[in-house]
Amino acid sequence: MRKKPPGKLLSKSAHKVEREYRILNALARTDIPVPKVYCLCEDEGVVGTPFYIMEFLDGRIFEDPTFPGVSAGERRALWREAMVTLARFHRIDPGAVGLAGYGKAGGFYNRQLDTWRNLNNAQGEVLDKETNEAVGRVPGTEDLLRFFSDPDCQPRDRVSLIHGDFKIDNIVYHKTEPRIIGILDWEMSTVGHPFADIANVVHPWTVNAISPTAAQDLYLPSVASHIDGLPSVAQCLAWYRSEAGWDPAPELKWAEAFCLFRLSIIYQGIAARYAARQATSPEARKLGRAMYPSAGLAKQLIGDIKLRKAGSARL
Repeated sequence: MRKKPPGKLLSKSAHKVEREYRILNALARTDIPVPKVYCLCEDEGVVGTPFYIMEFLDGRIFEDPTFPGVSAGERRALWREAMVTLARFHRIDPGAVGLAGYGKAGGFYNRQLDTWRNLNNAQGEVLDKETNEAVGRVPGTEDLLRFFSDPDCQPRDRVSLIHGDFKIDNIVYHKTEPRIIGILDWEMSTVGHPFADIANVVHPWTVNAISPTAAQDLYLPSVASHIDGLPSVAQCLAWYRSEAGWDPAPELKWAEAFCLFRLSIIYQGIAARYAARQATSPEARKLGRAMYPSAGLAKQLIGDIKLRKAGSARL
């Protein structure tokens, strides 16, 4: 069973189980591996919030994208399967699977800027139940928004279905084969820019490339190159390109920086839920603090992008 959490939710995009049910039901008619869904209940009187029932997938979920405990060959195959499956998903025509109107075509990142700006402001105003201190906005918000809003810096607009939180720990693999049997957590899915999913899944490499020690600040595993069989981000993008028919590499850095900014606001959301005591675990408190290093890394990557752009302009 998947259900919305209790209490008032600050994010309108999070925990949309009705939307999740719709896309899972639609993708069941494609070759994209997803769990079968059985029913959706929108009557809050049953268990307190809307929920749906889906099948149990008996497979492997890896929380660490380096796939510890597998051979070098399988590690490489598991990553290839993830990137090729993502590319196949991005090629689906929304209208052909009953998802016409699932999201607006074009202008995805500009709409995202409005969404995350408003959420940043709302979450920043949440007061801690004990200290009465505000969570506060993500550091450097105005500078970050100014960069991402600049049309001269933005990548070429593309349109596809997107998962919204595509990453290795949202994938269920076959018990013994490097094959995906189901992709989970579709609550943030929409029609958007494929960069959103690509940048999210290569996020550990993004962080490692900026600062090899930064992964621990964001509670991410290290994707050090000395791990046998672990592909480079270039190899992951090549697998994607071979299936999708276009190359994401030239403009991806912008999307990687946006991903860091977005994640800093997601971390801020965890901090807001902790402040309101909707989340009370030590883990929630720890993750909420990660908004600071995540925003800092976004600013650092933007600085690198600007330097490269200035260098190219001089050539």
